[in-house]
Amino acid sequence: MELIDIGCNLTHDSFDSDRHQVIERARAAGLVQMVITGASEKGSKAALELARDYPGELFATAGVHPHLASDFNDATEQTLRSLSAHEEVVAVGETGLDYFRDLAPRDVQREVFQRQLQIGIDSGLPLFLHLRDANEDFHTILKEVREQLDSVVVHCFTGNRDELHEYIDLDCHIGITGWICDERRGTHMQEFLQDIPIDRLMVETDAPYLKPRNLRPRVKSHRNEPRWLPWIVGTLAAVRGEHPDYVAERTTENARAFFRLPALQP
Repeated sequence: MELIDIGCNLTHDSFDSDRHQVIERARAAGLVQMVITGASEKGSKAALELARDYPGELFATAGVHPHLASDFNDATEQTLRSLSAHEEVVAVGETGLDYFRDLAPRDVQREVFQRQLQIGIDSGLPLFLHLRDANEDFHTILKEVREQLDSVVVHCFTGNRDELHEYIDLDCHIGITGWICDERRGTHMQEFLQDIPIDRLMVETDAPYLKPRNLRPRVKSHRNEPRWLPWIVGTLAAVRGEHPDYVAERTTENARAFFRLPALQP
């Protein structure tokens, strides 16, 4: 089983003491490539630097998370545009809207989301998008420019069936995380995960967040790691009624095509 984690926050400080070992454990679990999420100006720079340390294996995105939208300014935009020109940066984002926590004013979030979508339009890169409890505004903004964008993934999708179909209709990919392994809040999605066309499906850990709660044997640490992506794939495959190897093969194909990742060297 070869897998690609399309969203992991390996520059997070919880990995500072054992980052290389985390990557080694991911390799041992079958992960062949990973996309490191850039969620701030500083974090996007760090993601690029980490990707350069593991050429052909790690890649980066460049963006500002909606939680940090208030920190976004003209200089930030220029930095993201500069980062997006590097070959290791394979998507613009993480950007979008988050009305669950409202850590930045909603009008500021919308403006910053639109500015980063414009970076995607200008660069021709895929978009790595964040959505939580903001579907109406998010869908409206995205729909207005969808035809000008390259590929789009709504990462860590946690919405309902109607919302899912809205993004499938916009020709978006859907990123699935360990949220579906959480009996407290993810079980509603199991009713419609089979609605996602196999050619629009990708998988991710969002590490160090969202450790699968159904991991067996149990792991004491609350930190998620990319090595547990196969567990998410297994849960996803069971719900969809498909073989895990099939889901792994197809999601890996999708991720490599979406992010234009190089083929692995024999």
